[in-house]
Amino acid sequence: MEKIFIKTYGCTHNQSDSEFMAGLLEQEGFKLVDDEASSDLIIINTCTVKDPSEKKFFFELENIKKPVVVAGCIPQSDQNNPKLQNYSLVGVKQIERIAEVVKQTLQGNKVRFLNQSNDQSLNLPRIRKNSLIEIIPISSGCLGQCTFCKTKFARGSLVSFKEEAIIKQARAALNEGVKEIWLTSEDTGAYGLDIKTTLPHLLKELLKINKDYKVRLGMINPEYVIEYVDELVEIYQYKKMFKFIHIPVQSGNDRILKLMKRPYTIKDFRKVVHHMTKLIPTLTISTDIICGFPTETEEEFQDTMNLVKEMKFPVLNISKFYPRPRTLAAKMIPLDTMIKKARSKKLTNLNKTHISNAEWIGWEGEIIVDDVGNEDSFLGRTNSYRQIVVRGKNLFGKHLKVRVVDICRDYFVGSKIE
Repeated sequence: MEKIFIKTYGCTHNQSDSEFMAGLLEQEGFKLVDDEASSDLIIINTCTVKDPSEKKFFFELENIKKPVVVAGCIPQSDQNNPKLQNYSLVGVKQIERIAEVVKQTLQGNKVRFLNQSNDQSLNLPRIRKNSLIEIIPISSGCLGQCTFCKTKFARGSLVSFKEEAIIKQARAALNEGVKEIWLTSEDTGAYGLDIKTTLPHLLKELLKINKDYKVRLGMINPEYVIEYVDELVEIYQYKKMFKFIHIPVQSGNDRILKLMKRPYTIKDFRKVVHHMTKLIPTLTISTDIICGFPTETEEEFQDTMNLVKEMKFPVLNISKFYPRPRTLAAKMIPLDTMIKKARSKKLTNLNKTHISNAEWIGWEGEIIVDDVGNEDSFLGRTNSYRQIVVRGKNLFGKHLKVRVVDICRDYFVGSKIE
């Protein structure tokens, strides 16, 4: 029984693909292991969103001395890269063929399954990394034309999966004891626009399932939040919805947004976020910002600083701009590396000073314990999707009443209320 180790880079869509690959391989008689050293073959499921993670992947690839299958977005978008010529490759649209790729590779052959297809990888065997969490891709690809993004070369244009297939997968997972449903895609807001339905309609159908569970909505771009805001406000009233939304703004300046080909204005973004947080006071807003986009001036960067100062985003993901091959932004005149680094640091420091979370001290409420930490600690989520660490024994999968007793940068510390 050959032993396979799967290493995953990137988003929850990639994580879901890896879980499907693991399930398909186990079904074919392979043994999945948790470490590279004991494996006979390594599958690396890659991400092409950021330059540093891609460079890290290629550095690690050069140092692996056993059979490797390269999967995911890098081979799909960059199959002619000379650094990939000596490896078996499987793209994001061909993961159902992973067992075939692995068998051929173990026999010393190099194979490539990179055809773009409308394969909808749902309702396949899977091995969940976390037995309480079901990650369901609701679509593949997007309708955007962002000038900085390389992912579309891999995932392609929008292909929404059938609503019945998504609900079927959710029901099957909940029957197996899953407590959280994570909906993922390159842009959840675009869901259904190619098959004459919408994200709000899908969410309402999903929330009808009569089980004990929570739903976490994946990244949704601002233009779709703007379009669906009233329906989303209604949907977030459901107890089964985590009060969490990831809306990447990317910049606080309209000229930079136009250069990025982001189809919204900062005025619209502000308006919709203020509207949602007013009607859903416990809503956690997460956003992304790119520092140092080509030609960004100090004044335009200050607009981003002002937006962060005003909004006080509970979760802020900051990236320095890196030119991605074949994107329009890669052809623009770049800023000096030191300028990008300085702006990233400045924004990071601003966010630290404005987000204290001190109001959470003394908070009492229920959490779902959905992960295991270190040294008898467990990780749980509030209804607002804020992470709380609590100590105890055999708490995984339980609903606990806790009190927040301390605040750390990325999590809260809680004590059980007996």
